[in-house]
Amino acid sequence: MPSKNTTTEIINHNSHSTDQKKEPEIITTKNYIDGKWVESKSHEMLDVKNPATGKIIGKCPKGTSEDAVNAIRSAKNAFKSWRETPVIDRVQVLFRLKALMEKNLNELIEICTKENGKILAESKGDVRRGIQMLETACGMPSLLMGKSLEDIASGIDCHAIRRPLGVFAGITPFNFPPMVPFWFWPFAIACGNTFVLKPSERVPLTQQKIFELIEEADMPKGVMNLVNGSKDIVNTLCTHSDVAGISFVGSTPVAKYVYETATSHGKRVQALGGAKNFMVVLPDANMDLTAKTVFESCTGCAGQRCLAGSVILCVGDTYEKLQNAFVSKAKVAKVGDGLNPETEIGPVISEDSKNRIISLLDSAQEEGAKILFDGREGITQKEGYFLKPTIVSDVKRDMKIAKEEIFGPVICLGKVKNIDEAIEWLNSSEYGNTTSLFTSSGAAARKFSYEVDPSMIGINIGVPAPMAFFSFGGTKASFFGDIKAHGSVCADFYTDTKVTIERWVKDSSIW
Repeated sequence: MPSKNTTTEIINHNSHSTDQKKEPEIITTKNYIDGKWVESKSHEMLDVKNPATGKIIGKCPKGTSEDAVNAIRSAKNAFKSWRETPVIDRVQVLFRLKALMEKNLNELIEICTKENGKILAESKGDVRRGIQMLETACGMPSLLMGKSLEDIASGIDCHAIRRPLGVFAGITPFNFPPMVPFWFWPFAIACGNTFVLKPSERVPLTQQKIFELIEEADMPKGVMNLVNGSKDIVNTLCTHSDVAGISFVGSTPVAKYVYETATSHGKRVQALGGAKNFMVVLPDANMDLTAKTVFESCTGCAGQRCLAGSVILCVGDTYEKLQNAFVSKAKVAKVGDGLNPETEIGPVISEDSKNRIISLLDSAQEEGAKILFDGREGITQKEGYFLKPTIVSDVKRDMKIAKEEIFGPVICLGKVKNIDEAIEWLNSSEYGNTTSLFTSSGAAARKFSYEVDPSMIGINIGVPAPMAFFSFGGTKASFFGDIKAHGSVCADFYTDTKVTIERWVKDSSIW
C-alpha cells in the first residue's frame, strides 16, 4: 500500500474479512400495504448494488401504477379512524418505534453503509438524525394546538384549529436512506394523516428494515404504506385524486417536475432540489479549523449531500493557505469500503455518478481550471465506484464546474477581492440551499447573514443542517413550494386551519 505521506489510501474492507468467499445475501424488497408485506405487480427488477464492491445485494421491483393505487387506497381507508385517534395516542407508536430504532441501531447502520457506501460513522449520524425527527414529532400535541380569542367583536368569539387533510406521500433520495423519509412521515401521521412512502430504488433496503420495525411498533394497518419502484410510482402519487400532498427530495429537474405535476393536480407540495453551496473564507478566520471543516464538508459522504460545500471563495491571502492545506489533506485521506472503520471517505453511489463527476473535472480543465490533486488517478481497486478527493483551483464563475451541482468529493477554489464580491457571486447562482462564512468578525457575519440568498446559513460551520425542531429547505432552484420540511412549520403543511366564529345570545326567542 502506498505511503500515507504521499498519496490517498484506498482501503478494501474485504482485506479485513475473515470470510472473503461468502457472497452477500441478495434481498428482494416487497411493498408494505394495509399492514401486509406484498409482492409488487411488476415483474421487472432493478439491481441494488453495494457501491464499494459493485456487487448486487438486493433486487427492487420497478413498480407499477397499480402498486401505488393499492397503497393510496389503503391509506385512504385508514384515514377516518386514524384521524379520530387522539393525538396523544397517535404519537405513542412513534415512541415505540424510537425504542426499536435504538435497539436495532447497529443493523440499520450496516445496511445503510452497504447500500449507500457512506462510512459507518456517517451512517450512524444518518440513523440518529432520523431518530431525532421521531423525537420531535412526538411533541405534536403541542405543535398542533390552535388559537382562540374571545370577544373579537362584542359577544363574538373565534377559534382556529388544525385538521389533517388525508393521504400524503413521500418520494425520497439515495443519499440519506434512513433520515430523509423521517423528515416527513412522522410529522404527517402525528398530525392525523396517513402516508405512502416511495424510497429511492437505489437504496430500498434500509426502509425495508425500518418498515419491519414500524410493523413491530404496532402501527395500525394502512396508516403507513411502503411502495417500491421508479417513475410510474412517482407519476401516480403526483396525479392521484386521493393524495392531498407530496414531500420530495432529489435533483432540481425532478423536484421541478414533481412540483409542477402535483400542484397542477391540486396538491400541496414541498419539493427540495439540488444545490451549489458556496463557502466564503475571510483572512481573519481560524485557518486550521477552517481547512479541516471545509474539507470535511466537501468530501464527507463522498460529497453526496445537498448541504455539502462546493465552491470555496477565498478573500485575500486565504487562497494559498487553503489550497496547500486541502492538497495535504487529500493526499492522506483514507478512501475505501465504508464498512472498514478506518475508512474516511466512501464511494459514490454508482458508475454513472462517477463518470458524471469525471466529466465535470474534464470540462474544468478544458475551461482553464487547474487540478491541484486529481482524484481520478491512482485508484487501485477494480471494483466499486471510488474517487479520491479532488482539489480544483482557478475556478471562475462562468465555468461549468462552478455552476452545476457536482455531488462528489470535489473542492473548487475561487478568488475574490472582498466579502461583497463573494456575496455577489454566490447570490448569482440559480441555487439557494446553504452557504457558510468563516471569520472571527461579528460584523462580517451579520452582513453575510443579512445579504445572502440561501435559506440555511453557517457561520464557521461546514454543514449548517438544521436540527429536527427547526425548518429545513432552500430557496430559488433548491426548493419548490411554500412550506419547508420538519420543525414547527410541518404542522402548517400537513394540516388545514379551520376557523370557527361563534356568537351565543342569552335570549333564545330571536330564533
